[in-house]
Amino acid sequence: LSFALSGPGVLTRTLLNAGVRVIALESHPAFFSKLQSLENSLDGQLKVIYGDFFRLDPLVTGAVKPPAVCSDKLFEAMGIAPVPWRADVPVKIFGIFPQRKERNTLWRLLFILYECSSIYRYGRVELNIFISEKEYKVLTAKPGELRTYQALSVLWQVGCDIQLLHMEPWSSFVTNFKNGRLAIPRSTLLPNDHLCLVRLTPQENLFTGGLKPANSATFIFMVKQCLTKPRSKLIDRLNSWSLGSAGRLLKALEIPKYVETGNVYPEDYKRLFCALQNSSVFAESWFHDEVLESIRNIN
Repeated sequence: LSFALSGPGVLTRTLLNAGVRVIALESHPAFFSKLQSLENSLDGQLKVIYGDFFRLDPLVTGAVKPPAVCSDKLFEAMGIAPVPWRADVPVKIFGIFPQRKERNTLWRLLFILYECSSIYRYGRVELNIFISEKEYKVLTAKPGELRTYQALSVLWQVGCDIQLLHMEPWSSFVTNFKNGRLAIPRSTLLPNDHLCLVRLTPQENLFTGGLKPANSATFIFMVKQCLTKPRSKLIDRLNSWSLGSAGRLLKALEIPKYVETGNVYPEDYKRLFCALQNSSVFAESWFHDEVLESIRNIN
């Protein structure tokens, strides 16, 4: 079973032609009408729902007004029940991220992934999404690539297996403005000539070694704080949290004592976090206050 974030319907038709049973979410009136006609011509292979995936589970009180959608009602209406985290992928989602909100969308999905909330309450939901080339470069950046290696890189690489399925030139998706400029602005620091179809499959072993949905916000805060200044020393960051045994901790984890935060591997950030769970630093109230403030700033 696959969800398609439909738009003009290119992805939806591709999935249907492959024999996949598809649930299409669409909020644009013209596209919605065309998809309904397609639905009526098929024998139950396509279900069209008026809704916007990028307005899923809004933080509002009271009734949710369409095109906003509640994931629990959507999944339950389709007969999709939660499965254990280590079970097979229960649902595959296909779509194109809105360019104006691409970075915010990646952060929001990251939070609900680590919290096991919204769509991830149902298990390891697989995303197959078109994102800009520049954001793909950030998601897959390696330690030492200081322009691109960010908290977003570490957290997505810890959380998901990231596969590049296809790269398509922007010209296949967008038209030029009347003045001749591309409708999608070029990036000055990173290549951004393509949309990248990327598969994000949550890691089966994400919640191991002490990392849990309940403390995931603290892990996100720790990584974000460490990579605010990627040329700073990791040991200095740990000592700023009043952790007097930082040197011994890094030695025990076989992490170089004076490594810069921008040179620490994603899996080492997770190992460091799990080791810190056994120290008193994350039990201090001031640390939790900073976590909450950091989350507010990201959201």
